[in-house]
Amino acid sequence: MTLTAAQIAQIIGGTVEGDLNASVSRGAPIEAAQEGEFTFLDNPKYEAYVYSTRASILLVNNKLLLEKPVTPTLVRTVDVRTSLAVLLKYIDEFNHPNGSGISEKASVHPEAKVGVGTEIGDFTVVEQGAVIGLNCKIYPQVFIGRNAHIGDNCTLYPGVRVHFDCEIGNECILHANAVIGADGFGFAPQSDRTWTKIPQVGKVVLEDKVEIGASTCIDRASLGSTVIRSGSKLDNLIHIAHNVEVGRNAVIAAQAGVAGSTHLGNNVQVGGQVGFAGHLRIADGTQIQAQSGLASNIEKPGTAIFGSPAMGYRDFIKSHVVFKQLPDLQRKVLELEKKLAELENGRAQSALPADSSSVVLTKAGANSKKGTSKM
Repeated sequence: MTLTAAQIAQIIGGTVEGDLNASVSRGAPIEAAQEGEFTFLDNPKYEAYVYSTRASILLVNNKLLLEKPVTPTLVRTVDVRTSLAVLLKYIDEFNHPNGSGISEKASVHPEAKVGVGTEIGDFTVVEQGAVIGLNCKIYPQVFIGRNAHIGDNCTLYPGVRVHFDCEIGNECILHANAVIGADGFGFAPQSDRTWTKIPQVGKVVLEDKVEIGASTCIDRASLGSTVIRSGSKLDNLIHIAHNVEVGRNAVIAAQAGVAGSTHLGNNVQVGGQVGFAGHLRIADGTQIQAQSGLASNIEKPGTAIFGSPAMGYRDFIKSHVVFKQLPDLQRKVLELEKKLAELENGRAQSALPADSSSVVLTKAGANSKKGTSKM
């Protein structure tokens, strides 16, 4: 599709500075954009590209002050990243309009319910008692199990599995191969060192506006529910174990793992490859740096932590500075120990009496005389 600067401004609620009729057909990064493309600036690190980019249209913040003339037409907005999200959503919906119909190659049980405006792709399976809401887009090869519920305006990409009894709220997005409701990891040890499986009879509940990344797995509860609260966003390749609860508007980056029955608070921010032990409680607004490992509760809201085991962010940074210097510190300590030993030896020598040599000689002479008298 082709959009003019005036149309883009209307879509995002911005203002045009330059040619209202400048047109674009696609977007590109600011450092690589060419004529006929739009781009954006939301990070000061890329500001130099404002003056060199060949893009036709550039989205910038209202407060940006230009140091010299620029080539692109500017569309100014209050929040560039949010405006970009609005624009890209508009383009995506134009390019992929929601259909209404069920593929002849899909298998939908007669007792399943599918809402008006919902599209179901080839080789998707919808089992007995499942309910799918209005205006959903279900891509090919999706599985929706018995009595599962999918809300309105949801998108399930190819290969998504939603197991029996699980509940997906409104406006949720599940990316390719996400698995919702696989069994939790529950086994009872036996006297003969084997393991007996504990049936997992609970479910998973995703509230409204939750997004789940590709190949992320959210296990069903053993009893009750594993819950992802409204507005939370999970990246690719994440594991959420049984009976975990993730609070509202949390964000979790790729390859994180949350062990069973741990509760993450609202607005928690979790970096990539973070690991949580089980049965923890993490306070609202906690910020956890990548590759941290948590083995204890975080009770103070808004705490920033780092490391494994994780500690206060500033404490970890200070400790890391020291850790990098350990080889030099060890060498200095050894040198100081050597000097200290030399000083102590020197003090021991200086502590001897000034006439100690004459005393020794006198004793020796006395012994000599005694020996002579005996002769």
